[in-house]
Amino acid sequence: MKKTKCADARTPTLWAQMREKRIAFLAFWLLMGTALAVVVIGIVQRRWDNVFHGVLTAVFAFIPLLLQGLLRVRFPATLEILAYLFVFATQFLGEVADLYRLVPGWDAMLHTVSGFMFAALGFSLGESLHRNREMRFALSPMLLAVLAVCFSVSVGVLWEFFEVAADTVLHTDMQKDVLRDTLHTVSIPNELGQKVTHLEGITTTVITTADGRSTVLDGFLDMGVADTMKDLFLNTVGALVFGVIGYFYVKNQGKGRFAAQFIPTLREQKTADADAPKARKE
Repeated sequence: MKKTKCADARTPTLWAQMREKRIAFLAFWLLMGTALAVVVIGIVQRRWDNVFHGVLTAVFAFIPLLLQGLLRVRFPATLEILAYLFVFATQFLGEVADLYRLVPGWDAMLHTVSGFMFAALGFSLGESLHRNREMRFALSPMLLAVLAVCFSVSVGVLWEFFEVAADTVLHTDMQKDVLRDTLHTVSIPNELGQKVTHLEGITTTVITTADGRSTVLDGFLDMGVADTMKDLFLNTVGALVFGVIGYFYVKNQGKGRFAAQFIPTLREQKTADADAPKARKE
């Protein structure tokens, strides 16, 4: 009996996979072209914020390829195209075209989608542990679903860390400040002796800088806290949606075309499964 190899010469390269999935291949290069155009135009116009987002677009475009190589998984074409569309919608449409501000719910939609996508990736990692005979992990469908949700939520938290770092170091506004008309704080004393001061119906806030310049706002400026919590909540919602899909996918022993379009598969596992009948015959 010959030993089966998890990865051999028949395992296609990442670029070969992209060519097999022609639409995904086209989406990748369109995204890279958009990133290059944003960087060049940003440099000409001295819009360094757009240059930053153009570079991020190019970096994020390579993430699906890198993940497939490092984790030795193969993304379904649907998931891969969704990932490229997501990067385009966040960095180019959201930041450069300013749809985060112009289109209500744009940010909410994208964070929900991101929770769904990263849950799919977390699910595939759990599947790899479940199918790996050497590691011998026995994961129930429910535990796989929980693992996928937790992985996605963790990625969402790391992304919020990145937004805080960008806002602090590069002076961006990735956390998106919002105007509110209510404030509950312990920083403002009150005459009633209460620990928390409740201010409602705030109509005006005046910001005065050290050089004497003043800016009048139509309400209280929330410095990104509400946006961060909303993002994490929506990320969790998207992750839970995929968690339910993944649970029934495993429960039904991999049946269901819809779920299969979003779940990465192990390249070595697929090769090993294909070689197994030949090994048994020998």
